[in-house]
Amino acid sequence: MSLEHLKKSLYEAPIVKKGDYDYVIHPITDGVPYITPELLKDVSNEMKKHIKKYGKFDRIVTMEAMGIPLASALSLDLGIPFTIIRKREYGLPGEVSVEQVTGYSKSKLYINGLQRGDTIVIVDDVLSTGGTLRAVLSVFKKMSVTVKGVFIAINKGSHIQEISKEFNVPITSIIDIDVVNGEVVIKS
Repeated sequence: MSLEHLKKSLYEAPIVKKGDYDYVIHPITDGVPYITPELLKDVSNEMKKHIKKYGKFDRIVTMEAMGIPLASALSLDLGIPFTIIRKREYGLPGEVSVEQVTGYSKSKLYINGLQRGDTIVIVDDVLSTGGTLRAVLSVFKKMSVTVKGVFIAINKGSHIQEISKEFNVPITSIIDIDVVNGEVVIKS
């Protein structure tokens, strides 16, 4: 696993403070300054290797907004449709709301197009506090949607193992980072 484009871009990523939270501004997590095809392919190819280990599933699911480029690339490569958990309420029959709390915000997300018995994988850009992922997994559990695995491009937190154990779902990150003294450090 070389991930040279991802590693280089992480080392170059600016970091801003949001209160006590060190926010890494990166193309995969923010679309800033832009996502190169090489970077997107680097990350989606690595995710695809891990996803293929989990066998068949009905749908790729991601959260709005920055999981969308990853889900799009994976959908094209794997020939599997994807669903976006949106920040907007549509009021459609069967719509389910999710309370999302992250390290720097609180809001609602809305799930449409998934139902009891669906088998999915979740892909997302970053995991920091785990607030969004916990909320989504909790709702999927109540909905009786089977989550075969969760695939995160960049893990910036220390919550993967506890969330995986809590929901009995494997969680794979492509790269693990930390911010130390205002700089990105890639964990081995």
